[in-house]
Amino acid sequence: MISSPPVALTIAGSDCSSGAGLQADLKTFQYFGVFGLTAVTCVVAETPAVVRSVHAVPPAILQDQLHVLLETFPISAIKTGMLFSKAHIVAVTEILSKFRHIPLVIDPVMIASTGAPLLEVNAITAYKERLFPLARVITPNLDEAEVLWGSPVRDEAAMERAASELAARHGCAVLLKGGHLAAPECADLLWESDLPAWFRAPRIEAAASHGTGCTLSAAIAAGLAKGEDLHDAVIKAKDYLGKTLEGSLAWGNIAALNQGTVGW
Repeated sequence: MISSPPVALTIAGSDCSSGAGLQADLKTFQYFGVFGLTAVTCVVAETPAVVRSVHAVPPAILQDQLHVLLETFPISAIKTGMLFSKAHIVAVTEILSKFRHIPLVIDPVMIASTGAPLLEVNAITAYKERLFPLARVITPNLDEAEVLWGSPVRDEAAMERAASELAARHGCAVLLKGGHLAAPECADLLWESDLPAWFRAPRIEAAASHGTGCTLSAAIAAGLAKGEDLHDAVIKAKDYLGKTLEGSLAWGNIAALNQGTVGW
């Protein structure tokens, strides 16, 4: 008899080009041997080059997806990606607050790699006050950290201050992604229980790198679903992200895109 794999749930937007969003999450879950479930928040018409339109799923439908999945499957980890609005964050929080035993990875998606906004402004407070307190770890990039922290994050010293203060404010671990720093290495900082841990990797040039944030947070969720501690899950997630960037594909005008590291 084949044993059942661990189960992880992604609550995220649908990227029709499959480089980001729940499609990227499912690919990542499968790589790590985790069965993936999806609760769709938005349907996005996009490629790595452009976001054409965003259609939000009604919050009641989002809640119905969560109810049926949590009632049916033995979910071992949950991650959130694009939540889009205050109403969606509230809808998610109302349900996940009843499942605090399941580790939650929050990727606070705000802006696409194209620069298109993916979060309504009034949703930021809902993230801070409602969802972050439920998290095992949040995974902001530097731009998102500046919004959440309220000050510029331009060097590693500022990363340490921002990560420590965000962790204290919200009672969760913080993985602050430093890919936007001008350096030959990408330095990410995990702040957990007042202990900083740096993860460094060579910067990899890729023709299209949207979806890096989704992939990394999904890989961390997969590790947590398998019972790994957070530090080990981050190590394996970083290794997997490097492999995906080294083997990234490009078609047509995608190869001409500016090199970037912001994903959703």
